[in-house]
Amino acid sequence: MRNESRVNPTSEELSNLNSTTPATTTSNFNFVTPTEMVPLPSKGRYYPENHPLHGKDAIEIKYMTAKEEDILLNQSYLSRGVAIDKLLESVIVDKSIGLKDLLIGDKNAIVIATRITGYGSEYPAQVVCPQCFQEQLKEFNLENISPRSIEVSEFAELTDNGTFKITLPKSKRVVEIRLFTGHDEHAISDIAEKRRKNKLPENNLLTTLARMIVVVDGTAERSVIETFVYSMPALDSRYLRKTYESLMPNVDMTFGFKCDHCACDEEVQMPLTAEFFWDNR
Repeated sequence: MRNESRVNPTSEELSNLNSTTPATTTSNFNFVTPTEMVPLPSKGRYYPENHPLHGKDAIEIKYMTAKEEDILLNQSYLSRGVAIDKLLESVIVDKSIGLKDLLIGDKNAIVIATRITGYGSEYPAQVVCPQCFQEQLKEFNLENISPRSIEVSEFAELTDNGTFKITLPKSKRVVEIRLFTGHDEHAISDIAEKRRKNKLPENNLLTTLARMIVVVDGTAERSVIETFVYSMPALDSRYLRKTYESLMPNVDMTFGFKCDHCACDEEVQMPLTAEFFWDNR
């Protein structure tokens, strides 16, 4: 009888076993993907009030996992050129944030941070010397990339709508420009592709300026803006593009470069090549 009791557990013992085993087993496999806050170059200043990043100086992303690697290897995404976008959509924690609504510089900051969480901060890339034009392999430390501080100059006035009012040097026209988001990147790319398919000449500069400018001398009519863009003096066009570049919040990807073949010792832009996420080392 005593042996039987040892072999056959009582109903009370069975009850205790059933109540504790699943909880113990579940806790052993309760994996949580770590997250981190990525500083935004824009500091949330140039998003409209109804945007989830309005006034926010950082965005939360989760670390890359095997799931995200699978996205990078998805042949359908690769053939359509959307693998990186799908990757970023996966790692952004707040799903109310649309990737195409991000300012370009903020998106760049997320790309850099995501690469670090997935494969570390060491990034080898081929660099062409600006003096002797010899290509050479250099190693970059992505941890040294930081948001570039933006100061609105006396030549650009920040409006309540998050646009910048600028007086052009040649025509003296007063224009308002806006910072580009992912929507603009895709729209400009789509227009260029359609023109190629229809065997039309490229007009990327005109397309870019027409999307950048939202007001000319107080009017926001698209027909007026497009007419102005087509007749804009080259001096004004160059000034506007340089001013936009200085105003756009972004990450600083300049690094010190010493050539292995000549005496060149200056700063260069870190190249973002296909190996940035697809490093075959």
